[in-house]
Amino acid sequence: MDTVLKRITGAAVAGASIMSASAAFAGEITIWCWDPNFNVAIMKEAGEIYSKTHPDTTFNVVDFAKLDVEQKLQTGLASGTTNALPDIVLIEDYGAQKYLQSFPGSFAPMDDVVDYSGFAPYKVELMTLDGKVYGMPFDSGVTGLYYRSDYLEEAGFTAADMEGITWDRFIEIGKQVEEKTGHKMTSIDLNDGGMTRIMMQSAGEWYFDENGDLDVVDNQALKAALETQAKMAKADILYPATGWSNYVNAFTSGNTASVITGVWITGTIKAQEAQSGKWRVAPIPSLDGVEGASHASNLGGSSWYVLSSSDVKDEAIDFLNEIYAKDVDFYQKILTERGAVGSLLAAREGPAYQEADPFFGGEEVWQKFSDWLNEIPPVDYGIFTNELDTAVTANLRSLVDGKPIDEVLKAIEQQAKYQIQ
Repeated sequence: MDTVLKRITGAAVAGASIMSASAAFAGEITIWCWDPNFNVAIMKEAGEIYSKTHPDTTFNVVDFAKLDVEQKLQTGLASGTTNALPDIVLIEDYGAQKYLQSFPGSFAPMDDVVDYSGFAPYKVELMTLDGKVYGMPFDSGVTGLYYRSDYLEEAGFTAADMEGITWDRFIEIGKQVEEKTGHKMTSIDLNDGGMTRIMMQSAGEWYFDENGDLDVVDNQALKAALETQAKMAKADILYPATGWSNYVNAFTSGNTASVITGVWITGTIKAQEAQSGKWRVAPIPSLDGVEGASHASNLGGSSWYVLSSSDVKDEAIDFLNEIYAKDVDFYQKILTERGAVGSLLAAREGPAYQEADPFFGGEEVWQKFSDWLNEIPPVDYGIFTNELDTAVTANLRSLVDGKPIDEVLKAIEQQAKYQIQ
């Protein structure tokens, strides 16, 4: 266990100040999360800021692999041995409802303390159950269309041509880009459900309806998402990619003209210094002919949750509220140092979000993403997103090979029912 912030005590702290509001708490907060260069580092920074006004509060930020966090949390909650659980835990947004619904009463509601109106609505929706809001919204996976302006210009397209387009138009542009430059338009790993998620949520739909029941066969957004990916494959505008490394290499090596994914990919793109000034960002394309289709969506993201069993529950909630719900400067710092786009809407008014980025031709890239963040349609991720992803990816290839879409949707539904029964 990594004790990152030492207890600050001694004669330097006067008795009167100890009793003040800023130092009303005295305890150790244990936090489980993953990724030492992102979540762990950011939480350590948050703890350091909080300790300046709460010197008797210490933090143990424990770095596990993501799978280990999930397994340890699942085991502890299922067995009832909550004394082995942390005070705060990071949960991926797609899994939030699974924990909230499977283990009622295990997480502390925060809506009596936190003003959730200041956050992106879609983040609040995913942590709401039976009218109560659990969790502290953290990073967003707001999506964007990153593209190589040099390739697009060579093919005869301007920045304006990439704004507000549909997926059908994206495919047509892709055909011309390959014809005139020799580069594929983009890359999609058809064995990964990420693109399906992006497209579905952009239309305000998910694998389940408002009652939590499967919504597959008659789901127009899902149907359009699958058909669109099949169209791209058949139009031969996709660079083949299987697995994460192949996917990333497709755009970092210059083989493709664009990448459509979450904002967290920005650091990977910018790591290619030789490509500085050649990249731009636009909103993602919208689904053709689907009611409610938009140019905003999400892929990934996580949030912080307080365990009801925590001996320092109130202190943990106060800490999250003070830093993650109020401290705009904190969000400027983690954006600059870690590339983290938070869910607090007020953060976008800060200087870091409004700074022009020469790598992207002087565009205010972070400002764009923060604006799109507020436009992401809220959806109910339910408790079986991963199982549905498996069913979708298992059947998507058959659509590309010519199987009728209605038969593909029925096959997905049948497999999903088997997996979640």
